[in-house]
Parts: sequence; C-alpha cells; structure tokens
Amino acid sequence: MDRTTIVAALWLLPGSLCAQWLNIRTPGIPRSADGEPDLTAATPRTSDGKPDLSGLWRPEANPYRFDLIQDVRDEGIFRPAAESLFMKRVADFRRDDPVTHCLPGGPSEILAGLYRIIESPTMVALLYEGGSGRYRQIFTDGRKLPNDPNPTWLGYSVGRWESDTLVVETAGFNDRSWLDRAGHPHSENLRVTERFRRVNFGHMQFQITFDDPQTLTKPLSISLELNYAPETEMLETVCNEDERDTVRLVARANTGVELSSAVLAKYAGKYEFRQGSSVVAGFMGMTQILSVVNGQLYLNALPLIPQSETRFDSTGAAAEFFMDANGRVTRLVLSQTEGDASYDRKP
Repeated sequence: MDRTTIVAALWLLPGSLCAQWLNIRTPGIPRSADGEPDLTAATPRTSDGKPDLSGLWRPEANPYRFDLIQDVRDEGIFRPAAESLFMKRVADFRRDDPVTHCLPGGPSEILAGLYRIIESPTMVALLYEGGSGRYRQIFTDGRKLPNDPNPTWLGYSVGRWESDTLVVETAGFNDRSWLDRAGHPHSENLRVTERFRRVNFGHMQFQITFDDPQTLTKPLSISLELNYAPETEMLETVCNEDERDTVRLVARANTGVELSSAVLAKYAGKYEFRQGSSVVAGFMGMTQILSVVNGQLYLNALPLIPQSETRFDSTGAAAEFFMDANGRVTRLVLSQTEGDASYDRKP
C-alpha cells in the first residue's frame, strides 16, 4: 500500500456532518429586530435561578480537536512510557485508533463536534451528533462518583454548581480509548474536570482538565468557547454503516529516510493558511508552527516522518514543502482526503 492510499483510508473517519434542516427557525430563542437570533441576549435561567445550559452547541474553531498538545515544548508533560506509545502510534499511522474502527472516542469525544445539552433539576444530558447515539449523563442530585466502577468509554459523571459555573467530574474510563485523536494514551486512572459557564445566550466558556498521574507529569488544561448553533438540528451518524476501510489499515510509515538537522532546520518557522481546503485547515488549524527538537521535525506538536527531503508523513496529514529558485522554503501544503491546504511561510 502506498502513502496516498494509507492517508486516504485513515481519513475516511466519522465526523460531524454540520447538518442543516432546511428553512428551520429555532423556536423560543431571543431575536433581534430583523428576526435574526440574538446571541448576545441575557443568559437564560431555570426556575431556581441557575443558568440554563440547554441548547445545541458547537465548539469554536478547535485547535485541540485532533491533538491536545499544540506546542512541542509541552510534549514533556507525558511520561516516557506514554510518549513511547504515542510515537509507536504515529509510525503505525494511527491504525488502531478506536474511532477509525467505529468505537467511541472516549475523552477525546468531549471536545468534538455538535452536541445538545438538556438540563433538568437532577441531571444534565449531553447528546453527541457524531457516533450513533452517543450520550453522557451528568448527575447533579448530590451523588458521588462510584468508588470502583466498571470502566466505560465515556466514564461516569457527577456535577455541582459553583455560583454560575457547572463543575463536572468524570472518572471510570477504560484504557482502550485515546486521550486525543493524535494518539496520546491515558490510563484507567484518568480523571476529567469540566467547567461550563454560559456568559450570555449564545456563548459558553468551557474549560477541561485531564489528570492522569500514570501517563502525565502534571494535569493538562485547555479552554474553549462553545457557540450556540441556531436554525439547525443534529442528524444521525452511523460510522460502521457500509464501512469497508479498516481492512486497509495495515502499513507503517517509511522510517528509512534520514535527514540532517541542517536540512530540517530549513523548514522551521511559522506558516499561515492562504488557500485550499477549508476542511483541512479547520481540522489542522489556520496557523502551523514548524520546529526541530532533538533532530525531529514537528508540525506544532506532531512529529513528522520524512519520506524524502521535502515530503513528510504524520498522523494528521501528509506534508510537503516548496522552495523558490534560491532554495528558500516558501510554502507548506497539508494533504488529506478532503483536499489540500496551502500555507505561506512568514518571515
């Protein structure tokens, strides 16, 4: 199997459909004088005065959708055994990624795609568009997390209110899932803390912290904004309906090409999206930072495996560098099955 076939197979993966019902108007939401949804209106509240988190939400353009580590300097947060397993998954083109095999994403699913929040006095439910009926139950009735739970893909969640912030604690994950789609691992000791604060009708601040002493040297926290998604609904997503691709995920990256640090150093720098596939750019990010650490070239925090002097593979996208007549690197192209995204190198 050649590199193109491998990358194509890997990216026939389940994802948000960005579903739209035709001509639907979400009932019961605040609107401006021109009839458009007023996303800056006041935060709705329940009868007991707590913020009502209910609604359809989508994470902002999410740099953490694929890789939780955005800066290669932060890779040291993983313990050596966890980092070694991650590098093995990189060389294997993530062929054992549970999501690729139509299994739940585990903790990585918390950050992905469109989902609906339904709030009641004793429970908050999250329904995910991606993943064929995947849901979470966050119990707010005062119960504690189970002491010795049977491990599950999405864990067990309890919530409490701290002023206007819903704080959610989740534990009991199995270790078959990955911490993110890039391939970083976690153990069954993983605990996740989420904080939801609806600042107005259309915007919610979201913070998530991963704490796993078995794989992490310290807790890992990130923050996102969730945006209300009006005038649309979720559609069914069934990953393994007519799925034919996992049998092709059998190759490893070609690791036989070695490049000197001087060659790799030519590619270090900042690259900004210029043109091409908005899907690829949305997934990989509008800005790419290339750096060399200990003789390894990184795309943000993803290690790149050289296939030639200018072509590299990774678990996120194939990368190719282009030069001008003077041999100066001017452009980076990232390729997935959805197309190519071109990035200009900045001074």
